[in-house]
Amino acid sequence: MIAYVTVGADDIARAEQFYSAFLPDLGYTLEEFHGDLSYILPKQTGQSVALPDFYVKAPFDGQPATAGNGTMIAFEARNQAQVRTLHAAAVAAGGTDEGQPGFRETYGPHFYVGYLRDPYGNKIAIFANDPSEPGRDA
Repeated sequence: MIAYVTVGADDIARAEQFYSAFLPDLGYTLEEFHGDLSYILPKQTGQSVALPDFYVKAPFDGQPATAGNGTMIAFEARNQAQVRTLHAAAVAAGGTDEGQPGFRETYGPHFYVGYLRDPYGNKIAIFANDPSEPGRDA
């Protein structure tokens, strides 16, 4: 089970502006600890496992933060409309568009995703995969 994911950032305030533009709408609460950001999902009643936390920190080795080539973190939205809204909010908060929200031929007919990069180059996906919504082939 994944317990947490961490990305590096050189400017925590800039990273907070970016991630706080969409993570609270996905249910995350922000906790700051020693200048780092911890986005936490609350445990739901009856939930047997904790969902992964998402941390934003300055690299421990003191070197500049860099993005991993081929690394991507995906956050699940409630529906296609929320994917569009959160993608736009993240871009307005300093992110870079890496692929407008929409369907991709490579994935299932209901997988709706928008891609972006945070201010440090980390690739982020925001997706919905609800079979009750119109699909790619509709």
